Amino acid sequence: MKNFILIFAALFICAGSFAQTQWTNVSYADDDLEGHKLDIVLPDTNQPAYKAVVLIYGSAWFANNMKQMAFQAMGKPLLESGFAVISINHRSSGDAKFPAQINDVKAAIRFIRANAEKYKIDASFIGITGFSSGGHLSALAGATNGVKAYTVGNTTVDIEGSVGAYGSFSSDVDAVVDWFGPIDMTRMENCNTTKGADSPEAALIGGAPADHPEMLALLNPMTYLDVKDPKFLVIHGDADTVVPNCQSIYFSDALKAKGLLEEFISVPGGQHGPVTFNEATFKKMTEFFVKQSK
Repeated sequence: MKNFILIFAALFICAGSFAQTQWTNVSYADDDLEGHKLDIVLPDTNQPAYKAVVLIYGSAWFANNMKQMAFQAMGKPLLESGFAVISINHRSSGDAKFPAQINDVKAAIRFIRANAEKYKIDASFIGITGFSSGGHLSALAGATNGVKAYTVGNTTVDIEGSVGAYGSFSSDVDAVVDWFGPIDMTRMENCNTTKGADSPEAALIGGAPADHPEMLALLNPMTYLDVKDPKFLVIHGDADTVVPNCQSIYFSDALKAKGLLEEFISVPGGQHGPVTFNEATFKKMTEFFVKQSK
């Protein structure tokens, strides 16, 4: 799964500057960690404030410093649709185990709301999107709106966390686009069982997935879904050999049952990024965010 990081870097290295106003390497946690930095880029339209979309890179949760790659992958169509683009880092599985990663995502969102005026953000709408592991974290952020801590069996995780200085602000998001994210880690291997102790999800939770069913449930966005959650758009290639397409089928079925699914797009011949990322799917993403922001 690490190999796809190199694929994305090669695909999107050509990105240029799309806006006049930007802030880079801003700490959302008041510390010096690389995994706690974000970039903000505004459209070049001279508005008093902009509704925002948060971007999360894919790295199999192994990286803490790839926010620029997420911007290169999908920042331009979002800027052209009038959104402020906020690309965030998060701690890697090597830095800290789950739920540190979702704690970081929520801290970044609280930071954005707390500092909205400073960065010309209209916090009435904050969408979120990401690909691969970033799709997972985006989906988990949307599914856990309003969730502070959660217990499955004898295991409790602090979903909200206490990262940063803005705990009084909401970490809720208003719409989610999940690009080929892993969702149900109990069915990652051939769509019917867990992967082994050397898998990315094992590194994320600190042990063999089969030995930690309660933690896998807590990692799964479907565990938290309720009818008050935001709408979701799910996009996945049907030829993805890294995260099987069935992951998004399971997730879309669960979203549909709760009335939360806007659309599931299964891209013919779509791989783990290549072919799945295309002009038509980017247009679907931006149209969805525009619709949800009204």
